[in-house]
Amino acid sequence: MSGKATNVFPVLDNKFKAGATKESATMIADMESFSVAFSNGVQTWTPMDQEGWQRGLMTAKAITITLNGKRNIGDTGNDFVAGKAFKNGHDAEGYFEWEMPDGTSIAWENAIFDIKNCGGGNSTEVGPLEFDTISNGKPTITPAV
Repeated sequence: MSGKATNVFPVLDNKFKAGATKESATMIADMESFSVAFSNGVQTWTPMDQEGWQRGLMTAKAITITLNGKRNIGDTGNDFVAGKAFKNGHDAEGYFEWEMPDGTSIAWENAIFDIKNCGGGNSTEVGPLEFDTISNGKPTITPAV
């Protein structure tokens, strides 16, 4: 899909890339589903001049993108993510980009790859690749053209 989408859209129009750098990032093959969790830090207070009514200010943001699919050995993006399974610290980080159907992209240079399952399951099933990509600092948001 190219250009700016309008109206309703199928979830498959979302695109996900991963790699050591933006230049080396590629699509992650065989992902089947994803979910997004926004975590917002809101500080609240109840000043006397508001007669008991609460005030608030959003002071923090975080995003976790959960992807579930199949382990595809030999696909560059899939191999990159699966390779994070036994990494810690900064070695568990990499470039991650989410391109939304309207053309907006959200990217992190040092997203955290938290692998949940890499190949486990029943003997008659295709090996899964399931992971969370956790925001690490402010993302680069490129609006749709």
